[in-house]
Amino acid sequence: MTSVSNVTSVSNVSSAAAAPAESTAVSGLPVGRGLVYLGIAGAAWGTAGAAASLVFAAGDMGPVALSFWRCAGGFLLLLAARLLRPDRAAARSAVPVPRRSRVLRIIATGVTLAVFQTAYFAAVEATGLAVGTVVTLGAGPVLIALGARLALGERLGLGGICAVGGALAGLGVLFVGGGDAAVRPWGVAFALLSAAGYAAMTLLTRWWGRDGGADTSETTVWAFAVVSLCLLPLAAAEGLVPHTAEPARVLGCLLYIAAVPTALAYALYFAGAAAVRSATVSVIMLLEPVSAAVIAVTLLGEELNAATVAGTLLMLASVTGLAAAEARGAARTRRARVDG
Repeated sequence: MTSVSNVTSVSNVSSAAAAPAESTAVSGLPVGRGLVYLGIAGAAWGTAGAAASLVFAAGDMGPVALSFWRCAGGFLLLLAARLLRPDRAAARSAVPVPRRSRVLRIIATGVTLAVFQTAYFAAVEATGLAVGTVVTLGAGPVLIALGARLALGERLGLGGICAVGGALAGLGVLFVGGGDAAVRPWGVAFALLSAAGYAAMTLLTRWWGRDGGADTSETTVWAFAVVSLCLLPLAAAEGLVPHTAEPARVLGCLLYIAAVPTALAYALYFAGAAAVRSATVSVIMLLEPVSAAVIAVTLLGEELNAATVAGTLLMLASVTGLAAAEARGAARTRRARVDG
């Protein structure tokens, strides 16, 4: 959590076994493929923190400026990809959607994504990376589960509750094992706002995906344009161009961040989130801190301790169990349709 581009990022939490699941979502993407897309997106998001740490170490670029370049670069890459494949992109929307509705969807997605990112950075600045990340990740599952139940009628079920509990426990173990951290009220408030932005983005994507009219490619491209415009004045105040003795390293890292954990990951995320239940999405995206922890140990030389191992295993078990429950539900629905 995403967040969306700092030393460790943000994303969220929950659901599983009781609500009806579609073998092929109304959005046209099979549930199984949606789960794969989300897993790849979560793992890719986890690499953004390591790349961002290299940028910060090489110069004086701030987190908001980095986020702006990430979103602006992601927008250009996604736009280029869409222009190169216009026929396939247009064909993804199974149901025609009026222009006004498409514009509203793009603006809503862009604004919620901007709130998610900027509030997260404010939380990190106010109360530190560890507390800001954990509060955002911990609040996200709860907000998404409640929103999915009230607005979408998606129930958790016993399997979903166990998966959410396991994921939150794993996150807590990772936090406790990370050392001491100061908790400041303003920082917690910003983290909760970030979690609310992420939850709204996830729920809206799922809501639009269920009616078959969501062109996730178009929404993703132009949502990043909206985010870039929102971040531009803040990034300009912080300083758009860093002072650095290693411009090639900074440019290479920025290109990677724009291409892999942004353009690729968000394209896969929005496509998967339209096909898979919202609470399931939020738990699977907890692969992000798992991926970040693996990179920190294997590539950045950070110490591997018992808390890191235990927390990672708990979160992986929760993600695996929830994905399996979602796939089984989709298979049951498919068989029922065939038998019927």
